[in-house]
Amino acid sequence: MQTVELVIVTGMSGAGKTVAVQSLEDLGFFCVDNLPPVLLPKFAEILLQSGGKIAKAALVMDLRGGEFFSALSESLNVLQHMDGLRVRIVFLDADDQTLIRRYKETRRRHPLSSTASPLESIQMERETLQSIKEQAQIIIDTSQLKPRELRDKLQAMLTDRDEERLTIHVVSFGFKFGVPMDADLVFDVRFLPNPYYEEALRPLSGKDAPVYRYVTEAAGAEDFLHRLTDFLMFLLPQYAREGKSQLVIGIGCTGGRHRSVAIAEYLTQYLRAKRYDARVEHRDIHKDVLKDV
Repeated sequence: MQTVELVIVTGMSGAGKTVAVQSLEDLGFFCVDNLPPVLLPKFAEILLQSGGKIAKAALVMDLRGGEFFSALSESLNVLQHMDGLRVRIVFLDADDQTLIRRYKETRRRHPLSSTASPLESIQMERETLQSIKEQAQIIIDTSQLKPRELRDKLQAMLTDRDEERLTIHVVSFGFKFGVPMDADLVFDVRFLPNPYYEEALRPLSGKDAPVYRYVTEAAGAEDFLHRLTDFLMFLLPQYAREGKSQLVIGIGCTGGRHRSVAIAEYLTQYLRAKRYDARVEHRDIHKDVLKDV
């Protein structure tokens, strides 16, 4: 049975839980904000019964749950007895001065402010959360952290060190149908010999072995692919270091059926071999089958 990872994000109001959940979404976690703790065991059951469709999930739980928050400790005890579930608690904290400043900057009210001053509300919240903080496996003080720095900490603590976190979408397309609007990088492969002019290859696509070999073994293709992959192996870590979570690479030929498809297939296989989360889409593969000129 595949182990399901469940991360529970909690902590002081204003300590950065919103940034945390957005960061976890970028890292591939299925995220739910403000789930009542009493529903936690049922949610865990759904994860375990998903058949591996949801391998990583994160929940944000805090005092917004009101009286339901008191059920968190009991629910956590139930989770400890569930086979196939790995639970980690991330507690976000910050000093009183920082929390007060953040509330003033955002002009938001503390969840307990209806009965006390901001400082008194923070102190009451600390007392309420102390038992959960003692159970946390990860405690992060965000007082001096920028959102990007918090994201980096979560990434380092919650993912494998050798795991690439950048999701790459490789999209083949035909220039006569337009460049994909969301492409970050675009490479034109119209310099390669066109299988369209080979009668036996014309009705096939770049996903078919004869066309794939024709394109990738053409004169200049090997040198191009070597330079392209070498360039990407330099560039992708730079994007990841700057916090980019998704990159769209467009590979274009005339009609988007032969050359771009073959090169996109090659590139996707190469990136997967390098442990990147690479996905391929052939946008125009079925358009104008006999008009790729």
